[in-house]
Amino acid sequence: MTLTNQNIEELLLLCTYGNQKAQLEVYNRYNKAMYNTAIRIVKDSFKAEDIMQESFLTAFTKLNSLEDSKMFGAWLKRIVVNNSIAQYHKTAKQNEVSLDTVMYKVEDNDGINENDQANEKVKHILNAMKSIKPNYKLSLTLHLIEGYDYEEISEIMNLSYGNCRTMISRAKESLRKKLLLTEKENY
Repeated sequence: MTLTNQNIEELLLLCTYGNQKAQLEVYNRYNKAMYNTAIRIVKDSFKAEDIMQESFLTAFTKLNSLEDSKMFGAWLKRIVVNNSIAQYHKTAKQNEVSLDTVMYKVEDNDGINENDQANEKVKHILNAMKSIKPNYKLSLTLHLIEGYDYEEISEIMNLSYGNCRTMISRAKESLRKKLLLTEKENY
């Protein structure tokens, strides 16, 4: 049986024994989705690539701590999100790059291809998101694009549950106002 036909549980078992072919197969199955998760947060392709690589290394070295191998994808995504947010905060502190000036795009079947003309409304929303406060943008990205719930976001962003709900509510309102403003300017 080839590795490409094995289920994730079998592959992860082989990975725990250091099987590099199994690790490569797991990497090939998840790398695009994990890269897209990272780039939506850090907005820099080189940093997203580094975060993805680092996250896979972390996952492979801590594979024994994973309780349910069926949850590997979600567990790996959490590692990527945490590493991405750490990088985002580090970049924001150092003020190396204005995140608003870095254009990002998503090119997987789960995401949005910004080059597709059918997604004008989505492009409009993504552009409006770039103009709101960084913490609003991050919370909305985690909530609306990555699908995290309030409890998970409050843990990731180190906020209380109530503050998280308030921030996301304010972020949505800020985004709504930006969208209305740009709509009025275009007509």
